[in-house]
Amino acid sequence: MSQFSAEDEAELQSLLRQLLRSTKERISGAPSVEYAEEILLHLEETDKNFHNYEFVKYLRQYVESSLGAVIDEETDSCARGEGHAIGTGQDTLVHAVTRKTRESVEYKQMMQTLKNTMMVVVESLINKFEEDQLKKEEMHRKSQREQSSSHYTDNCSDSDSSFNQSYAFIKHEQLQVIADKLDPSRPKEVRWEALQSLCCAPPSDVLSCESWSGLRRNLSAALADPDPDLSDKVLRFFAKTFSSCPLNVTRDIYTSLAKSLENDFLYRKVSFPVASDGLDASRQDMTRLLKQMRLLNDFQKEVTSFWIRHPEKYMEEIVESTLSLLCLCPEPGAEPHGSDTTLGPLHFLSLLDTKATWFKKWMHGYYSRTVVLRLLERKYKSVIIAAVQQCVRYCESSDPAGDETTDLSYAMEHQQISPIQRMLYTGRELDYLYFVHSLCVLGRLLMYTNGRKLFPVRVNNRRDPVTLTDLVVTFIKIMYQHPKPAFDDATHTDSLSPACLVMEVLRVLCERVECAVDCLYQPPVLQLLLAPVTALLKGKQPRLKSLESTMIHVADTLARMATTERGLSLFLYDRNLLSADGESTSAAHVIVQFTQRLLSREVRALAGPDAHMAVCGAFIFVCRQMYNTCEGLQALRPYGLHGSIAATWRKTSAQSERVPTPVPGSPNTLSSQEPPNSVVWEETLLDNLLNFAATPQGLLLLQQTGAINECVTYMFSRFTKKLQVSRCEKFGYGVMVTQVAATAPGAVALRSSGFIQAMVVELWSTLECGREDVRVVHPKSTPMDPIDRSCLKSFLTLVNLLSSPYAAWELLGGQVLPNKSSYNLREMPTSITDLIDRLIAVNSDAKIHSLFNYEQSHTFGLRLLSVMCCCLDTLLLLEAQYRLSDMLLQAQRDNISDPATGEGDFIIDGLSVERNHVLVRMGVIGGPSERRLPPRALVKGSDPYPWPMFCSYPVPRQYILDGPKTSRGRQESELSVFLSSWREAQQDEGWMDSCRRLYCKAMTTKASAISGSVLCDLLEKAVLHLSTSPADCVFPVMEPSGPEGGGVDGCGLSPVEQLGMRAAFRYGKFLKLLKEDGETDFALLLRRCKDFLSQQRVKADTDTLYSLRWGSLQPHDWLVSSVFLMTSGDGSRSLALLLRLSRLLASAFVWPHRVHASVHLPAELAQSGIPAVYWCTAHYVELLLKAEVPLVCSAFRMSGFTPSQMCMQWLGQCFWNYLDWPEVCHYLCACVVLGPDYQVYTCIAVLKHLQQDILLHAQTQDLQLFLKEEPISGFKVSSYLEFMEGLERRYRAMVLTDMRSILRTHS
Repeated sequence: MSQFSAEDEAELQSLLRQLLRSTKERISGAPSVEYAEEILLHLEETDKNFHNYEFVKYLRQYVESSLGAVIDEETDSCARGEGHAIGTGQDTLVHAVTRKTRESVEYKQMMQTLKNTMMVVVESLINKFEEDQLKKEEMHRKSQREQSSSHYTDNCSDSDSSFNQSYAFIKHEQLQVIADKLDPSRPKEVRWEALQSLCCAPPSDVLSCESWSGLRRNLSAALADPDPDLSDKVLRFFAKTFSSCPLNVTRDIYTSLAKSLENDFLYRKVSFPVASDGLDASRQDMTRLLKQMRLLNDFQKEVTSFWIRHPEKYMEEIVESTLSLLCLCPEPGAEPHGSDTTLGPLHFLSLLDTKATWFKKWMHGYYSRTVVLRLLERKYKSVIIAAVQQCVRYCESSDPAGDETTDLSYAMEHQQISPIQRMLYTGRELDYLYFVHSLCVLGRLLMYTNGRKLFPVRVNNRRDPVTLTDLVVTFIKIMYQHPKPAFDDATHTDSLSPACLVMEVLRVLCERVECAVDCLYQPPVLQLLLAPVTALLKGKQPRLKSLESTMIHVADTLARMATTERGLSLFLYDRNLLSADGESTSAAHVIVQFTQRLLSREVRALAGPDAHMAVCGAFIFVCRQMYNTCEGLQALRPYGLHGSIAATWRKTSAQSERVPTPVPGSPNTLSSQEPPNSVVWEETLLDNLLNFAATPQGLLLLQQTGAINECVTYMFSRFTKKLQVSRCEKFGYGVMVTQVAATAPGAVALRSSGFIQAMVVELWSTLECGREDVRVVHPKSTPMDPIDRSCLKSFLTLVNLLSSPYAAWELLGGQVLPNKSSYNLREMPTSITDLIDRLIAVNSDAKIHSLFNYEQSHTFGLRLLSVMCCCLDTLLLLEAQYRLSDMLLQAQRDNISDPATGEGDFIIDGLSVERNHVLVRMGVIGGPSERRLPPRALVKGSDPYPWPMFCSYPVPRQYILDGPKTSRGRQESELSVFLSSWREAQQDEGWMDSCRRLYCKAMTTKASAISGSVLCDLLEKAVLHLSTSPADCVFPVMEPSGPEGGGVDGCGLSPVEQLGMRAAFRYGKFLKLLKEDGETDFALLLRRCKDFLSQQRVKADTDTLYSLRWGSLQPHDWLVSSVFLMTSGDGSRSLALLLRLSRLLASAFVWPHRVHASVHLPAELAQSGIPAVYWCTAHYVELLLKAEVPLVCSAFRMSGFTPSQMCMQWLGQCFWNYLDWPEVCHYLCACVVLGPDYQVYTCIAVLKHLQQDILLHAQTQDLQLFLKEEPISGFKVSSYLEFMEGLERRYRAMVLTDMRSILRTHS
């Protein structure tokens, strides 16, 4: 269709006329031609029916018929790539096709034809319109002659839509006539007819005429006229203007309406007699005011959606006219006794918009909020004063029992339910609605900084001004007076009850930190909230109507306050409260004491078990917001709250188990069933117990309760349903799962709960099965990344689960790979061992053929293996049990071009590159400048992979960097001279202080000058000096009773230890610290230390944790290896140093094997399977990290990973593979010489050093992979020594005290 016929032109003309009729209301209200043109240009954006217009459909069909062939041809051409390069940085396919189409001859011809045709159609429409106008004018003149008494006829009814009105541009002279006829001195009939004519004119013409000022006065007079016909007619004109005109027109109408109402309330006092029943809405004057206020309020709620598109002065006029009206507030209680009750605009507004929706909308946007707050501060502060006065008056005059308020709130909430419209409102009801409106206004005002700056304000009958704190205290008192929602209907939420309204305000304030700081985190507020708690602790009965409801509201507010940093600090450290004994204490101690009494049922004031459980659960939840943080647990731990909750749970669980099984047909079947509240209470207790696992030390406490398995099972049930942890936590259970998986008992609990099986099955379904049911309709995209986005979440969950060596030992220790001869395609793995067998140890054709996506799935397994091997203990376990490196080397041999002869080039593909990377990681130990890991990506050029591949060990030299240049001679320095004079000064009590001072001085001035031999001497002499001081020795002296010799094969060492010994020995030779013949001494040292430590371990049962039994797979001792390398392979010197070190407190932390299941620890600690490095060091790392490097702490939380897991790995292997050897030595010296708490400070310094990288990788969702796979480049202990000294000054008293308490029980 390239040309239009006469029929086409006629059809176009009809369709265009139909479009103009549909948009007539929008166009007729335009103040100018340019504005009307803008409306038409943006019609598609503003009209939801745009694409349904027949004219638009016709044009679309015409374009498709004209350009369809061109578009198809260009699309095919672009798809084939014929002359169109579609790629990165160039046009997309759509843009390319569009550009080529617009450049085509067909497009230009279509546009020219369409333009010419539309010009003809529009010209025809204009001519027809002019003819119609001439006919209408002639008809009009004829009508004037026939009806000499009236110039205009009523062509529209009040109920007609503007679509049915015949708008014509009205002349200014005619508007002047209408204005004269509207004069109040004219008869009613004349004024009514003038209003009828006015309603037929376009509002924009009316407001732009010269006589508008006089017309406005007359309209205001008609609006205030007692005759409802006149006032209703004006309201209809105003309503039509509001709905069809832009803001520059409607603002005048709105201000006129507001001014008219202001005059009504100012000069005609609105009141009702005291003796009457109240406000009767059926009264003519009340009906008129209510209609006007309704129209005003409707516009207030709608204007916020479009006033930002207009100049700010328009909005200011609307806001100012509104506030000017609302300033007319009668003084509460100012009327003489027995006189009429005066009503103000706010009484009527409260009746129509009880919860101040208009004000909430005005305060929502910054554009309008700024103007509202500025005007309130400068001119109309009386509006705020009146609202405060109403709330204070309500609080002070409220009925003590609260029954009348309950009835009022219920009546107001349900006033629209009856089919009969309500007309009568009592004075108490109006006052109550005014109070609700005031409360909602003030609540919204407190949300914003400039709103809070309006306080303090002065009100009547109060000597002191009302501050923010006073106002919040008033709100809380109101909640205390009316705590119970109406009628106890569980299905009904009484949104107008005082308690609900106050709690809504308090919740909003709690969610905003700045609001909470100014309003809630104040001693008077906290004291008032805890007043009922303190009274009950003292054995007194609080004067409250409903104690249960009040306490639940208080607990809910306290819990929300405790979720923020400032609120938690207020609870823990502000000691402005008086305890039951009269001593100054903090809120945390008061709350936990009250919770303890609730758990032991010592609070008798609560009536009934349901009330007791509800209040007890609410206050446990408050405590939970504290003990799920490290600092909160520090304060609450002495109370043993975990033990009390566990005891209550056991008691409740035992009662549930004693409930007899219901027998069908038995008369007592229903009565014998367990009450549903008991089940809920049991789950509540488990849920709160589970949250102890949010911190490392809390997980130890949870393990000691014996309920860790039940708690993890409960967590798994919620985790599978994707439920939120609670109403106050913003994250799911990811962090908690990671925290639990860091320990041996946690890993066992996860396995027994079914969590691991479900995770493995879900991973397999995503990785191998895919979406088979919808693949035909939505084919699965080919993955471009090594790990597809659909599998990334499962991959990270696996990484979190297997990050800890303790979890790996529990899940893999002693497990054998299935290695079946055949695998059913429907057979799914259900354990970590199965996963390794199917995805990592792919060493047979049966395993390859069992995978639908072999390359993708095997790549996934190799990536997982790479992350697992970053932990040296896990690497040695996998090697000792499964010989994975042999499998990978064999796979590389099979990947040679001529595998039969073993000669030829390696075939480079994704799997061979991945295997090469993993083999280097498994075969080489070294820090960031000691080994080189091959990349996993190919490079451009003739040689896409320049790194050498290999199929047998040792690793090619290209992956081992040049060894360090070690100086055999002793460098003279102040520290070395001091150490050489040790024997003369060994009895000096100040020797250790001098040693620490000189070491710090040498580190800060020239750390590189401190040679390895000097560090060894420093460590040896410091340990010798400390071991002679009884104050520094915490463990008894014990001598080894093991054999004096041992072969090179390491007789007596487990396979894991032997592999570790060989790897460490290779590292020592690379560092040029060990000689070829030193392996015998190394094996002997390991054996003697193993025998020495085994004598001090508790006897483990066969059913205990695998990590407590160990058996033939005892892990390697990395501290012993480090000391052996520091002494350059001197076995006797190393053993002497280690024996003395074993007496010191530092050995409990830098030497994890020293206190593993040790008899020197309390029995519950020794048998917990949780190392001290986790529940003490890692706990304080998380505590200090939150205060010192908060961004890193947040990044960990958002990633679902925990600093404690990473620190456990770093410290467990003495930073091997993460730091260069000199920094490993400095770390050990710092922890022994400067104090064991430097272990915590070193971890904080490392995380601070990595801050930018951590923040970056948290955004890319691979933080776990970065921290585990990448070495810590550029970190020097000396560079952060000053920072660590600052941490020591601030935190040593707390950290070192807890470290020294390792021999005491922590239950």
